[in-house]
Parts: sequence; structure tokens; C-alpha cells
Amino acid sequence: MTLESLRPVGRALAHSRAVHAFERPGHGRSPDVPGEYSYARGVEQALAYLDLLGLDSAHVVGYSDGAVIGLLLARDHPRRVRSLVSVSGNLDPSGFAVEPEELDAALALAGTAPDGMPDPDRELHAALSPDGPAHGDIVLDKLRRLWRDHPRVTPASLRTVRAPTLVLAGEHDAVRPEHSALIAAALPDGYLHLVPEATHALLEEHPEVVCALVVAFVEEHAAG
Repeated sequence: MTLESLRPVGRALAHSRAVHAFERPGHGRSPDVPGEYSYARGVEQALAYLDLLGLDSAHVVGYSDGAVIGLLLARDHPRRVRSLVSVSGNLDPSGFAVEPEELDAALALAGTAPDGMPDPDRELHAALSPDGPAHGDIVLDKLRRLWRDHPRVTPASLRTVRAPTLVLAGEHDAVRPEHSALIAAALPDGYLHLVPEATHALLEEHPEVVCALVVAFVEEHAAG
């Protein structure tokens, strides 16, 4: 995952807002770090980035793992998040649209593409990563281990989130629609929008729809 997937949203928001974005270690242009990935580390990295920029708070947009980190950031550090757009995130592994015993096989497909064609994500990682093309397999293995057992967020714990939150997902997302609905319902000020005919790659499949939804939500709550 790289910033390229969120670039259309960033451009759309930049018409009226200052936009800041970063790539987590091992993603895009950021070098990897030793050790396993965790969502807690992701929150720490997000806080460090906000501190580096001198931002007390921000409107946060997170996609996939970034959506999980955004939820945890809003829950555990409510004063730092003015509003949140959580795109295709999950609370626990049961949120995936496969049974737990099938999850490992499904994740194993993440590094492949049909008909033997190169995986675009793998190619993009090879082109951008300072760690070199071969390191992509190490990143993928670390992500698989993370996804198999994490996150572990209870719906009840989200009751402390103060930020208005748009839970955005594809109608045919890798995260089950009912799980996205569960997240939105657990939030005190949560809103759900499922993009029709969209998968987990909804940002690439329907950029104009997603950008319009994100911009409208941020502008509404920036003015409030």
C-alpha cells in the first residue's frame, strides 16, 4: 500500500484544505523497520507525524490498515482527531469476507495476480521502496501475520470516540458489509456509506465517487 492509492483524495481535499500524508514503514517510499507490524505502532507513528508537523489535531482519512489506525487514534487520542473517514477498515479478523480457516489462503493470494501477470502492488513497491524489490516479500509476510490475528477492537470500546466518523467501504469489499455497518453503529457519531459495485479497491475503481464523499464529509465537519 502506498500514497498513490490515496492521491486522488488528497488532490480533491487540497482545493480547500492543507493536506499532509505519510507512508508507514515498509510502505511506498518509507524504509521498513525491524520487528513485526502492529496497529499500536501505527498509532504511535501517526502521533509522531502530527507532532512533527506541529498539528494539535486534524481531519483524518485512513484506508485499509490506515482505517484501523484512524479508529484507534480517534478512540485513544480524541483531541487529535477532528473528524475521521475510515475506508475499508475492520475491528477484528472476523470482519473479512472469508471464514477464519480460509483467511490465510485468501491473504496468500495478495501477492499474486490472475493469468501469471505481475501484481501491480508488488511492481509499485519494487519501484518505490528504498529497501529494494526483494524486500516486498518480507513486508507481505509481516502483513499476513498481522492480519491473521489483528486487530482486536471491541465495538463497545468505540463508544468513547468523539469525532464524527464516515465508515466507507465497497459493496463487495474484502471487509463484510455487515461488519462495516457494525463499526458505524458502534460509533456515537458514525455514518455508513457502501459504494455500489466496488471492492476493497474502491479508491481506484470509483475515485470520483469516493473523493466527493470524503470532501463533503470533511467540509461539513470543518465548518461545524
